[in-house]
Amino acid sequence: MDVIAEVGAAFEAYEKALIRNDVEAIIGFFADDAVRYGIDDMQIGLAEQRRWRLAQPPLPAGRWLKDTIIQAYGRDTAVVNTLFGYPGSAVLGRQSQTWVRLSPGWRIVAAHVSEPRSQPT
Repeated sequence: MDVIAEVGAAFEAYEKALIRNDVEAIIGFFADDAVRYGIDDMQIGLAEQRRWRLAQPPLPAGRWLKDTIIQAYGRDTAVVNTLFGYPGSAVLGRQSQTWVRLSPGWRIVAAHVSEPRSQPT
């Protein structure tokens, strides 16, 4: 299996866990010291992310992705960028993740989520 396919499969499994609001599964995709910048939040490490995720409501129903790009940089690093949206909203959010192959497998080491006030043209 190549890096793009491996990370694509991990990213798809992550998205499914996110939609199910399966906090432990979501956390399992991150490295111990991962940094995540959200729309109005920030977590460094799994303990902070677990606390934050447990306090959050599930995502709105119907989340969809658009223009997902996976780029590999060698055998052990990949970057995923995607747009996301929800039914009834014109806002396209942005999500980026840096994945690294670690001893337990592919893990997110850095993530960023944003919802721009104005949409790209």
